[in-house]
Amino acid sequence: MQGHHLAELNIGRLIAPTDDPRVAEFMDALDRINGLGKRMPGFVWMMEGSGEPGTGNTDTKIGGDPQFVTNLTVWESVETLEAFVWNTVHRQFYERRAEWFEVLGKMHFVMWWVPQGHEPTLDEALGKLAHKQENGDTDHAFGWPYLKEAQAWKTHGCAQVAAE
Repeated sequence: MQGHHLAELNIGRLIAPTDDPRVAEFMDALDRINGLGKRMPGFVWMMEGSGEPGTGNTDTKIGGDPQFVTNLTVWESVETLEAFVWNTVHRQFYERRAEWFEVLGKMHFVMWWVPQGHEPTLDEALGKLAHKQENGDTDHAFGWPYLKEAQAWKTHGCAQVAAE
């Protein structure tokens, strides 16, 4: 979309606290995966946590729950986000998400267009997610199927398992 970038919010709930051995492999990879994302062509912005090594955005709690993990990023285009999600080591962690995350009973992923230069807040992103939950895909908030440019998700699947 001309003059806009693509924002995305992904929420997951870990099966155990962040210092539990059951999620250690995921936690140990956060800095590497986030760092890779930040170096990808088309990356614009990421909501940062405390900056402590190995914590990612895990200190950004939803409803005070320390096991919720949020990922809020902005990308230049659908294609650049898809390249990171499906064509890097990120995909390996996505495919193993059920090892570390609970199955959530409702949607946990949303995308929307933001004006270039805008850094969305978590509250804004949660509002977009709520809108998508109530209304389905609209121009206001949507998932992969809504974007005609998005193709990789079709072959890599967004099965209803655990969050990313």
